[in-house]
Amino acid sequence: MGGGAPAAPRKAILIGCGIAGPTLAMFLQRIGIEAVVYEAGEEPRDSAGAFLNLAPNGMAVLKTLGVFDDVEKYGSYTTSTAFLNHKGKVLGENPAQTLLIKRGLLNKALREAAQGRGVPIEFGKRFSSMEHTETGVRAQFTDGSAAEGDFLVGCDGIHSKTRYTVLPDAPHPEYTGVIGTAGYTRSDQAAPADGVMRMSFCLKGFFGYQTIPGGEIYWFENYHQAAEPGRGELDKVPHETWKKKLLDKHRDDHHPVSAIIDSTSDGIIGYPIYDMLSIPTWHRERVCLVGDAAHATSPHVGQGASMAMEDSIVLTKCLRDLPTPERAFAAFQALRKERVEKIIKEGRKTGNQKAAANGFQRAVRDLVLPFFLKLGVKATDPVYSYRVDWDRPVNVAARAA
Repeated sequence: MGGGAPAAPRKAILIGCGIAGPTLAMFLQRIGIEAVVYEAGEEPRDSAGAFLNLAPNGMAVLKTLGVFDDVEKYGSYTTSTAFLNHKGKVLGENPAQTLLIKRGLLNKALREAAQGRGVPIEFGKRFSSMEHTETGVRAQFTDGSAAEGDFLVGCDGIHSKTRYTVLPDAPHPEYTGVIGTAGYTRSDQAAPADGVMRMSFCLKGFFGYQTIPGGEIYWFENYHQAAEPGRGELDKVPHETWKKKLLDKHRDDHHPVSAIIDSTSDGIIGYPIYDMLSIPTWHRERVCLVGDAAHATSPHVGQGASMAMEDSIVLTKCLRDLPTPERAFAAFQALRKERVEKIIKEGRKTGNQKAAANGFQRAVRDLVLPFFLKLGVKATDPVYSYRVDWDRPVNVAARAA
């Protein structure tokens, strides 16, 4: 596996302690590269945010890394997804199994696994600038401190500071025209903990929920809004305002949509949904971007976390098998770009299909959706079945990792 290549760089600076940062750090540790993770937040936010479904391809990466058990203990399985119309009629089902997990707990599991392996993670380190040195890179933080390494990787998400520091002309994330909301509750009106995620095409929004063992209900709602909210605007909307707005939207939809929203006593959050197809290049000299910093998908196809995990293993293989970081970064982009862009496009398409403007469109959708769901399940097979073979040498020419 790259036995003839020169010795790999020995130290990496990773910006961001979300999903990609700790995952990448643990993979780099495997090939003898010490990675330090620098996080802008003053402390972990393990209870913040909504939830996600980790797909089989993401789970496979964690199994290769040997940390899947650390993550699995915080989640519950979704054994299938049922799709309903606003009257509660089941239109179809996707039998794929995924891991339902709160985003904050996924971050916590990965961070603790990394720390347990000796990966240093420093909080309160907000990245401000960087420069190339004779031997690598030097990162500067807003608290006045600095760090030096052989290379730097931006793992700092869709609004990446690293991206615009090293690639100031890079395109910005695009608002998809969809607002997401989410909450947690308990209610005897909901379906039992049967492993089914129920998603409904409602009259004025798209609503999904699942009851997990123990009785907690994870729910989300998407609705279309043409005007893009200001940065941070939705963070200021109080729980009761969200609750009233969503109850107004769903008063005419099937039971128990309104009952679940009404039973949510606190903590409803809202957020604009963005995506970013890609940027022309994901790297410059000894700096590279991964995950949402390089390419961001909307949550509609449940692949954001898995894409970050795949990026982490593929980038590490490139650094292992190629002689310089610059060549490794170029190979990484070549290997990943086509796959991630296809998934991002599918996410945007899926989001656009969640709303039907009138009764005729809803009737047509209900009629054809079972057929398209079967095609959709077939289409997800290559996404879910994708596996990165850790032991296989990187082959850029064959575009396979």
